[in-house]
Amino acid sequence: MGDDEKLPSGWEKRMSRSSDKVYYFNHITNASQWERPTGADGRGEPDKVRCSHLLVKHNQSRRPSSWREENITRSKEQALELIEKYIDQIKSGEEEFDALASKLSDCSSARNGGDLGLFGRGQMQKPFEEASFALKVGDMSGPVFTDSGVHIILRTG
Repeated sequence: MGDDEKLPSGWEKRMSRSSDKVYYFNHITNASQWERPTGADGRGEPDKVRCSHLLVKHNQSRRPSSWREENITRSKEQALELIEKYIDQIKSGEEEFDALASKLSDCSSARNGGDLGLFGRGQMQKPFEEASFALKVGDMSGPVFTDSGVHIILRTG
């Protein structure tokens, strides 16, 4: 793929300040990677995707309670800090996504390792939907913000 070819939707080319190397950032999923992204240009998009997620709610969530905690008082910033810690643990191999989701997700999907099953467009909150459809199978998002809280999304199918 030539360097002048258009990047897939949501991706932009950036320069790392620490290593002075080019990397790619997806503003929809908040994912970043060193390799140039490849993928559908909109024509090959599936009707449905399958994802798992880990949700951390906060005191501004539309329903600040969960199976884990009756009254969630953490701030949005604290929720983001937890999500970033979980992302680091998953990326380092210290934790498996489904095990972490089972223990720590504020969604009832925790009982299924965070698995939400198949869903199509219009079934999830818009930021969640956009991130889910932008990910490739096997890819994990960065923090995704919705009215429910802060998510990590893993595209599984």
